[in-house]
Amino acid sequence: MACLSAGAALAAPNALSKSEPAVASAAAPVSASAAVQQFKLKNGMQLIVQPDRRAPTAVHMLWLRVGAIDEVDGTSGVAHALEHMMFKGSKTVKPGEFSRRVAALGGQENAFTSRDYTGYYQQIPSSRLEDVMKLESDRFANNQWPDAEFKKEIEVVKEERRMRTEDQPRAVLMEQLMAATFIASPYHRPIVGWMSDLDAMTPDDVRDFHKRWYVPANAALVVAGDVDVAKVRAWAEKYYGSIPARAVPVRKPRTEPVQIGVRRIEVKQPAEQAVVAMAYRVPSLNHVENLDQGDKDALALLVLSAVLDGYDGARLERALVQGEGQKNGRVADSAGSSASIMGRGPSLFMLTGVPAKDKTPAEVEAALREQIQKIAQEGVQAEELARVKTQWMASNVYERDSVMGQAQSLGSYWVQGMPLDAEDKLLAALKKVTSDEVKAVAAKYFGDDQLTVGTLVPQPLPAGGKPQRPLSGKADAGGPVH
Repeated sequence: MACLSAGAALAAPNALSKSEPAVASAAAPVSASAAVQQFKLKNGMQLIVQPDRRAPTAVHMLWLRVGAIDEVDGTSGVAHALEHMMFKGSKTVKPGEFSRRVAALGGQENAFTSRDYTGYYQQIPSSRLEDVMKLESDRFANNQWPDAEFKKEIEVVKEERRMRTEDQPRAVLMEQLMAATFIASPYHRPIVGWMSDLDAMTPDDVRDFHKRWYVPANAALVVAGDVDVAKVRAWAEKYYGSIPARAVPVRKPRTEPVQIGVRRIEVKQPAEQAVVAMAYRVPSLNHVENLDQGDKDALALLVLSAVLDGYDGARLERALVQGEGQKNGRVADSAGSSASIMGRGPSLFMLTGVPAKDKTPAEVEAALREQIQKIAQEGVQAEELARVKTQWMASNVYERDSVMGQAQSLGSYWVQGMPLDAEDKLLAALKKVTSDEVKAVAAKYFGDDQLTVGTLVPQPLPAGGKPQRPLSGKADAGGPVH
């Protein structure tokens, strides 16, 4: 399913976290840019504050512009391992004590790791905001734990990998597909890490990663809710601004080379059904104002994905699953599309399908290609464009109903280096996407030279084996965990 919000477009397909932030509805929407203010602390850390007085609650999120993309071969998974170890203590807080203190304040807390960033958050009564700012700044600056804690926790991470990837045939397919699609880009490595790297990881690997990347100038503090901006700024300077400034490491470009031919892989796993996943290299959205052609094409691809799979009864469901207008009837039990156009690395457009009984992966692949070709030849209908745009506007309103949603959106766009009002500018740009633009990208980006195809080849299930989970259509290497 195509999603607009930065929290979804950046985080959900690519993230490993202990749980997803809860999103609660409220009375009236808040403009993404209304009253939001941004400051730079004396050590280079950014502070973003979004007041929302509708309920006596606040969300405190610490975002770091570091994730799996910043790892090097041999230590894959270290960003995620560090996220786990951040709960294991500081100079003054014992292992496990952080979570107990937040709970005692009446709050909930968790963290997430993606390819592009790492984040930590607490949702608490607004009267206890200063307390969590003190706690979070302490572990950011002074994360400290004995080797024995790491040895226990790395086993938790390895079990997470087994449970979420190695025991899930479709997750194995997606992991292998990403590794085949990308060569130079760090996106070819899984967020959770390769098992051999986890086996070889040391406590000092994690400590070194923290020392290198957890610096104030590489972080943003986002606070949303029933707060006073002046007080938040004063507390931020007191607790975060006092952390010594250090330079952000220089990031070397790891540009993905141009693909020069279709790539195909087969993944044999115990499973009941085959799966086809087709990954096309596409341009990224890098700006929300003064758009260049790549930005415009990325937006049109987002609309294309929504037309294919953005609502119940969209094109892929009607044609492949219901068999509407197809001479050979239905070919798939499920089919999906996603356009991952935002991120610090290269972007992908993904088509997926599960063959129906007596249908082959080749037939599903052909049917998916046919739907793209149809749009390339005929464009899309005005009512289809209107429907997906209306849905985006509505989902954006619901997102802004939640202080968690507001904080997620602001942090996600900060990671991209975009302005505070990026959401409003993105919505405005999407409203302008035309049928001709969608038609043009359907014709431009779906050639074989930009395609990698992965096929899950079912093998016999072990005795008492569990069936596969439903395919979501997302090009992801994980998702929320625990």
